[in-house]
Amino acid sequence: MTRARALLAALLVAGLAPAAGCGLGEGDERAGGGATLRVTRDFGRTELGEVRLDRVREGQTVMRMLRSEFDVTTRFGGRFVQSIDGLEGQGAGGQRDWFYWVNGLEADEGAAEWEVLPGDHILWDHRDWSAAMRVPAIVGAYPEPFASGFGGKRRPVRVECEDADAPVCEAARAKLKREGVPTSGASIGAPGTEEVTRLVVARWPRARGVRGASGLEEGPEASGVFARFDGDTLELLDERGRTARTVRRGDGVGLVLALQPRAEELVWIVTALDEKGLDAGVRALSERSLRDAFAVAATGKRVEKLPLEAR
Repeated sequence: MTRARALLAALLVAGLAPAAGCGLGEGDERAGGGATLRVTRDFGRTELGEVRLDRVREGQTVMRMLRSEFDVTTRFGGRFVQSIDGLEGQGAGGQRDWFYWVNGLEADEGAAEWEVLPGDHILWDHRDWSAAMRVPAIVGAYPEPFASGFGGKRRPVRVECEDADAPVCEAARAKLKREGVPTSGASIGAPGTEEVTRLVVARWPRARGVRGASGLEEGPEASGVFARFDGDTLELLDERGRTARTVRRGDGVGLVLALQPRAEELVWIVTALDEKGLDAGVRALSERSLRDAFAVAATGKRVEKLPLEAR
């Protein structure tokens, strides 16, 4: 598939079905609480606005929720989101466009077709796609998808650690417990990965054994993550996929990222070159630290969204 055609396919998902779907009337209230939609730019670095629903009604769609607070224009018969509050995408001929995720997973339907469910956290982001056409999974909806799941289905959550008895592993389980998420434990690479949502806590290269993690050695086009492991170093990348900072063992920098290796498989990974970095990554597991982020690099003093800003 050519790059232009791949973008066209991605935008068909990120955009609309025929615009008539946006006019659905309000139905009965769904049990289970409300939903949140946020609009950002530049990989979640700048928040542009938010919509919160205390209750979700049947027939509520992502597009209807977006249009309740934002001015939205479309192209190609209503199938692409062209602009939100005047911020335009560039389509197949450019390198910046609108994309959306639900509970941290890239949606696989148009926004006018996707029904909002209680607990949903929706993120629209206007981003540069020159280094990564697709970013299948992001961490910015935490504690989703652990708490509510995806598409109305909450799967069991399994924590896999390099050392199941290590304090950092206990801390990871405690983080999820505080969010009301029960967990089970297993060794890294245990079977049944399509049946659970996983949180893997392990130093690199031990974490490389997780399906899809080897793509972290190839860069964002392969993994959707703006970081790259290269031997004994970790390169933190800018939005064009260029090295913005190099991390070495002993620097105490941890990564928190999400991958979707296959359609029915979702794994979050906390990894680092050293134990100090692994601890910093686990401490970053909070709604405040991960808000709207695609992935983050964490130290004992701060949490930075990836990609880093170009120098």
